[in-house]
Amino acid sequence: MQKSIEVQGRTEEEAIETALIQLGMSRDDVSVEILEQAKTGFLGLKNTPATVKVLYEAREERTVQVDNFLVGLFRRMDIDVSMDITEGDDSINVILEGKDPGALIGRRGETLDAIQHLTNYVVNRSVSGRVRINLDAENYRQRRNEALENLASRTAAKVIKYRRNITLDPMNAYERHIIHSALQENMLVSTFSVGSEPHRRVVISFGDKKNTSGRSEKPNYREWS
Repeated sequence: MQKSIEVQGRTEEEAIETALIQLGMSRDDVSVEILEQAKTGFLGLKNTPATVKVLYEAREERTVQVDNFLVGLFRRMDIDVSMDITEGDDSINVILEGKDPGALIGRRGETLDAIQHLTNYVVNRSVSGRVRINLDAENYRQRRNEALENLASRTAAKVIKYRRNITLDPMNAYERHIIHSALQENMLVSTFSVGSEPHRRVVISFGDKKNTSGRSEKPNYREWS
């Protein structure tokens, strides 16, 4: 939808620059109509400021974009879903509720992750400034995080007991990061990742890392890819 604002300035360029600052847009995003040119009065008295009309395409609010996209997506998926959307400074959180939450979550959250990834791509392609969109259903994210942390602890205990490395099942980057973080303070094991996406796995290895003073020192392994 096209909108416009009228702004005055000592010169046409000053008026345009003021409008761009107010809109948070660049010169390429707008079209300008000069309503009145700046005029200098006799001896510099009674100067007339410039007046410009700046036209621009109004961007939808981010929450409206998220809502519109997801409503259309779920209609195509033939899934009846209700949504609770809240917006923070740099994130939008969406809680999904439906009669069949399993269809929303998918195996190990694969469907939920795919919908979240697609929503992030579509919305961030058309808004000014990136926003992180987080989707959840049936409190799956928290339950999955807790399950991964428990898996990390149990596996680390086996690694220490049997003194051999254990390789976990393939996980996405976020889940691998949960495993690494859960064991970061464990001084008797180390973690690293092997393989290529989408079959990349975390390896939990036995080994007490010692520094020269004889104190245990846990390497800071992190998974970002």
